[in-house]
Amino acid sequence: MTFSLKHIAIKPKDGISIKSAIILLHGYGGDGNDMSILSSYWKRYLPNTVFICPNGHEKNHINPSGYQWFDLTQDDPEYILGQTKKAEQKVNQFIEEIKKEYNLENNKICLSGFSQGCMLSINLGLISEKEYACVVGFSGKIINKEDLQKRIKCSTNILLIHGDMDQVVPSSYLFESKDFLIRNEINVETKLIKNCDHHIPIEASSTALNYIIKKI
Repeated sequence: MTFSLKHIAIKPKDGISIKSAIILLHGYGGDGNDMSILSSYWKRYLPNTVFICPNGHEKNHINPSGYQWFDLTQDDPEYILGQTKKAEQKVNQFIEEIKKEYNLENNKICLSGFSQGCMLSINLGLISEKEYACVVGFSGKIINKEDLQKRIKCSTNILLIHGDMDQVVPSSYLFESKDFLIRNEINVETKLIKNCDHHIPIEASSTALNYIIKKI
């Protein structure tokens, strides 16, 4: 099958059936290789899971060797929102291809992402017609709360993890996101990692894995 996004797929060992998928969305200027590192640890505990790590649909303007889900070179909320919705369409198309390829439904798919990928995962998890197994977000935020509130269609369970020393996406966004999700009756759990900046440490990876195991 031809997929709409270039990606890395880490599949179970030969002879082991695929019963679930985790789609990992990278951050601004990154690529699928960045997120595939998580699978090297998680796959031991999720033997029937395929890990899908796509590249963003656009080349990054700041890092030519990397990709982006939406453009951040313009400090214009309406422009960013428009770019976000374009990215949602691209990733939704890719998710449908994954579902068809591996014969999976939403409730067997976890959406996860770092930074910009986290922002997109939150949106995708809530605007879908059917709930996903869960959304796990690292170091992100809700892009536009007013817009998202109007578009929520389902109540996918969400885990948000953030470093308390993050200077790229300040940890205050973790609490803002939690408040928004609770107000909209979304089941949300959060974890603030001490002495952590804008990356995914082992503690965050382990917390995420334990959560996913319970949901998938």
